[in-house]
Amino acid sequence: MPNRLLRVNAYTTLDLVDAAARGHDFEDEAVAVLNVTSPRKNPDHVKLQLELDNGQLESVPAHADEVTLSAEEARAVASALESHAEKVEAAAATDEDDSVATDGADPTAADEDDPSE
Repeated sequence: MPNRLLRVNAYTTLDLVDAAARGHDFEDEAVAVLNVTSPRKNPDHVKLQLELDNGQLESVPAHADEVTLSAEEARAVASALESHAEKVEAAAATDEDDSVATDGADPTAADEDDPSE
């Protein structure tokens, strides 16, 4: 990533995530760095940082976005992320269960040859 603004190291939260920059008349997709941090000394906030690979952006100059959160706000975001992650995992599990019937049969339909049903 040329002209990187955020420092990326072993402590970076996520160093390669799919992201997009959207405006009224454009949408650029790129890989990005997503980091969560707080000050080492006297932490009084949580910072959420996002930087898209500016080598893949056509409509936006190199930049990094940051959101400064209170501890309470960070917990609210963490809770929302957990909730949505559970929803995605549940949907993925349902998709896996649906793919078990590889012969095209409806997995919820009773088996006519099975006298126990």
